[in-house]
Amino acid sequence: MVIKMKQYIKYVFIGISIILCFGMMKPVWGFYGHRWINRMAVFTLPSEMIGIFKEHIEFITEHAVDPDKRRYATKHEAVRHYIDIDHWGTYPFENVPRKWGDAIAQNLKFQCVSERGDTTLLFDAHDQYWGKKDLKENAEYQSILQFTYKKVLPGYYDDPWVFEKDTITQYLPEAANWPCSQVLVNENFSEYGIIPYHLLVMQRRLTKAFEDKNLKSILRTATEMGHYIGDAHVPLHTTENYNGQLTGQEGIHAFWESRIPELFAEENYDFWVGQASYIDNPAEYFWEVVLKSHSYVEEVFRAEWELRSSFSADQQLCFDERLGRTVLTQCKEFAAAYEASLQGMIEERMVATVSSLGDVWYTAWIDAGQPDLDQLKSNLALSEAEKAALEALEAEYKAGDAKGRKHEND
Repeated sequence: MVIKMKQYIKYVFIGISIILCFGMMKPVWGFYGHRWINRMAVFTLPSEMIGIFKEHIEFITEHAVDPDKRRYATKHEAVRHYIDIDHWGTYPFENVPRKWGDAIAQNLKFQCVSERGDTTLLFDAHDQYWGKKDLKENAEYQSILQFTYKKVLPGYYDDPWVFEKDTITQYLPEAANWPCSQVLVNENFSEYGIIPYHLLVMQRRLTKAFEDKNLKSILRTATEMGHYIGDAHVPLHTTENYNGQLTGQEGIHAFWESRIPELFAEENYDFWVGQASYIDNPAEYFWEVVLKSHSYVEEVFRAEWELRSSFSADQQLCFDERLGRTVLTQCKEFAAAYEASLQGMIEERMVATVSSLGDVWYTAWIDAGQPDLDQLKSNLALSEAEKAALEALEAEYKAGDAKGRKHEND
């Protein structure tokens, strides 16, 4: 009984310690991984591009983590980093629209707003259209799709979406009979993540930056694109069980994405992937990345679960120095065994990210007409407004209150 009580106390201590330590950690692939990926992607670029990117490689490296910091400043940021694709069905998820407008249109809800502010559901597009085929022939759905593109998406980040009934009636004539003058419109798709759609948005922004020959915009957009393409290559960014919270494997996100790369990537992984290639269809390409990542999800969890039986609790979690602090994290031997059991998966995903990032940078430059980057001159010094914005972002991040979904330890 004494032995069992000691074991019980040990496990309670470890459990409390990991909650406390992980609770204090910021999202940190992790900070190391994102920075390394951006840095290595520079060396995939052709001679016409590499000069300006190498000149600003420190900026491209350091600011790779800005999108993660922005999760602490706005509730709209978190959903750009993932898609819980398994919430919507099973592989290959053919029911999930590949176009952003369709994904939102098929999940719109229209609610009547009374004078007292009460709401009553009038129409649920998900019930009517989700998973349905031949919607091109459905006149009502096409009207809702037009409404989505013309009225909803332009104000996507506005909150809330409230329209006069007359505006709705222009697209849905039956709305004329709805018993209210104002209609609240919302959707329940975005909360499960939008990363493949946001990647296409970022690709278009980067192409536009090249077209405008705006060096500051090129560097900023290319840098942040690296973060999102990196997240799309992580299996745990494609599942509802993103931190093992549904299978009793809490903390696996940081284990896979941060701990192992920090221990092994720089010395053991081969990041020399050759020169960047052109992507013929970025929209399809981004979905292929997400589906490929999701194909690894089952193995990510299975390998970690089976490994637990080979290591005692005190061999799984150890105190170690991390980012200048002593924290409780996975022991090096346990981490090495997990990486080995995955048979190169983490290296493959990380190296694939480097290659993909070079490809998307190169594709945007080609699509913009291959501007002469060596001729671009810009004062990259921050304006007072930009300095203030960065200081505000850093303050929000340090405050530690992530908005939107809290990816523990990611």
